[in-house]
Amino acid sequence: MVSTLRYYHIKSPKYCNQVSVNCVKQTMESKHDQVYIDRILNGEVNAYTFLINKYKDMVYTIAAKITRNHEDAEEVAQDTFMKAFQKLDTFKGDSKFSTWLYSIVYRTAVSRIRKKEVSTSAIDDSVIVNYSTEKDHEYSHALKEEEQRYYVNKIINSLPETDAALITLYYLNENSVGEISEITGLSKSNIKVKLYRIRKKLYAELSFLLKEEMRSIV
Repeated sequence: MVSTLRYYHIKSPKYCNQVSVNCVKQTMESKHDQVYIDRILNGEVNAYTFLINKYKDMVYTIAAKITRNHEDAEEVAQDTFMKAFQKLDTFKGDSKFSTWLYSIVYRTAVSRIRKKEVSTSAIDDSVIVNYSTEKDHEYSHALKEEEQRYYVNKIINSLPETDAALITLYYLNENSVGEISEITGLSKSNIKVKLYRIRKKLYAELSFLLKEEMRSIV
């Protein structure tokens, strides 16, 4: 369980220093993206296929976390790439292309669910009462890694759409708080608070689910 939950710990401020290799890799990828952007803007439209293939999975993932519907997620993803293509000349390179692209899919997906007036309920805060992370270890040993991931994903999918998107960006796609701020339009302090609360809910709900699972087995 520890290996699974490790991904849901808030990163330290020195995170980038600890994984400098990844930071260098991201810089190289950004420069690589810019090469294709320049080619597209110079009339080589087919070069856009590279960017679509590179980012289509995460674009769809973000859209799916927010819309909670496969068809809507596909349409949001298509709209995102269309909007990005049409506005490509406005991308100034002040941030990574992926950050700019994810901001488009985030806003597009949120706009869609607002239009459909979709409402979801957050994980019940009452679950957190009298909660201790030590309880996780009481139930985790009986579960295989794939089962642990199943429960974690189940919990993520029960979060409100925007919270699920935040956790996807931060923990799974490893976007920084600053990048998520650019993507969502939320302040950095607001994002940090949200991530903290989401992590507490993840742990509490996971403990609850595993406890119920052990009861059913016994």
